[in-house]
Amino acid sequence: MPEAIQTDLSEKGVFLISLNRPEVLNAMNKDLIMGLLDTMNKINDDPKVRAVVITGKGRGFCAGADLANGGWPNDKNNSPGQAAAVNMEIGFNPLVKAITGGNKPVITAINGIAAGGGVGLALSGDLVVAAESAKFKLVFGPQLGIISDVGSSWFVPQLIGRARANGMGLLGEDIDAKLAKEWGLIWDYFPDDDLLDSALNLAKKIADGPIAGLKAVVKAHDHALSTTLDKQLDYERDTQEIFLDREEFKEGVKAFIEKRKPDFKSIKT
Repeated sequence: MPEAIQTDLSEKGVFLISLNRPEVLNAMNKDLIMGLLDTMNKINDDPKVRAVVITGKGRGFCAGADLANGGWPNDKNNSPGQAAAVNMEIGFNPLVKAITGGNKPVITAINGIAAGGGVGLALSGDLVVAAESAKFKLVFGPQLGIISDVGSSWFVPQLIGRARANGMGLLGEDIDAKLAKEWGLIWDYFPDDDLLDSALNLAKKIADGPIAGLKAVVKAHDHALSTTLDKQLDYERDTQEIFLDREEFKEGVKAFIEKRKPDFKSIKT
């Protein structure tokens, strides 16, 4: 059986992760989730990896949890709710935290349908881009009578507001890439055949930059979503105190004075 996760590291430091269950639209089973979690944890300590792209093989990005094929073993005969809570605690939730809280900038490239928990996985990227044919669909409520998970109950209202989030969650309608961009659910979309190259080019641009500082930018924005202006100003002060003493800042200032492009890749962290 093929590995549920395929990876490739380019010479530029771009680490491509492909969800590899195309026969089920990359539905999330234990192998896929734990393989992705293990991969994200490992690359945190790999200095060769400077930026990450996550995409799906085949026609879809991720159709959500694998409900049809027994995606997670239930060895203890737990109820469906108990089993799901365990799986979220050991797999789904740590994965979202590993993507958002890690030290590598992550681009998610949505190459088709992102449904259910696949929406949360898609939106966990620091930069989310999509194919023109991509669609986002929250099926939890209308189809299953449960709440959105894999972070989607946080990402969606934070990105597009309560009214639109409720519309997606209550109606379960497809949101296409054009509308997703208009609403602010994603950064941009591209012709289907250009998606992966476009995502990799964006990742190369990020990989050339001060990646710790770039990831800190995203974390500062996330922090701002759950605090006051006064506390965010304190956060800015405390974070700048750290990052202005890093070699990346010194190189950036030196390059500006010397009127050249900064060379962040040569800095050892």
